[in-house]
Amino acid sequence: MLQLRGQTLLFIIGQEFHIRLELDEFLSSLPRSIVTGEAVSLPDNVVRRIFKFAKLKKNDVFYHLGCGEGNAVKIAAKEFGVKKSVGIELDKATAAKARKQIAGIKTAEIVNIDITKANISDATVLLFWFNDPEMIDAMKDRFKILKQGARVITIWAPLGMTLPDKIDFPFFVSKKPFKRARSIRQQIKAIYNTDCIDFAAAWLLAERYIDALEVVPGEYRRFVNILQGMVIWINAWNMGVACEDEVPPPVQTYVGILKTFFSIDLTSIIKAQK
Repeated sequence: MLQLRGQTLLFIIGQEFHIRLELDEFLSSLPRSIVTGEAVSLPDNVVRRIFKFAKLKKNDVFYHLGCGEGNAVKIAAKEFGVKKSVGIELDKATAAKARKQIAGIKTAEIVNIDITKANISDATVLLFWFNDPEMIDAMKDRFKILKQGARVITIWAPLGMTLPDKIDFPFFVSKKPFKRARSIRQQIKAIYNTDCIDFAAAWLLAERYIDALEVVPGEYRRFVNILQGMVIWINAWNMGVACEDEVPPPVQTYVGILKTFFSIDLTSIIKAQK
């Protein structure tokens, strides 16, 4: 996924696979919902799709870690009738807005605390959409307190090097006890049924991600697809899991377009192959 912090773009597939690059001020002119990670509020219909995919049931205890304004917490409680629905949100102002969303719902609550310190021991289903490696590492340790059978829903990639139990890209469900992949190739094989990523796959993955989240306005869709598709392929190339033996012409073309027209230079992060 794409996340803007200042002028830095962070893209991650799995815990051990990330790059940083400096961007031109162009990105700051785009709507923040396009290039932020946790700050993106999932539309209600996307939340419903995720819950159906995870088979959220009335006997579940649901936690949304980093719940934002709380729409997922509300939907889990009101529409899916879970036993308990909890949103964890660090920002006080945002937590206050989330509490207004769930006003009058007895089975729902918002807790204003750092997710790494929250008591999640009774959770049976958690929605965890963070891409910061340090946060992922911290929560992997916290997830050890979960009961056997607890499901963790992630978006874009499984938790770290976990082998997911269910896949509806870009949504994943990993069930405790979590199974760890021995290598990035094994994880890619389990997720995409292939052990390498070519240009076409990178493009389609970016496209499916954009379509699934429904947060990119139509006028920006092409740009985001190009940018994200290129970063996906470059990461695969740098990790040695790209299918191609050399940088293919389409990648060269789109990297050139990004550099020439948007002042986004990805060439420096394409590693020379040994």
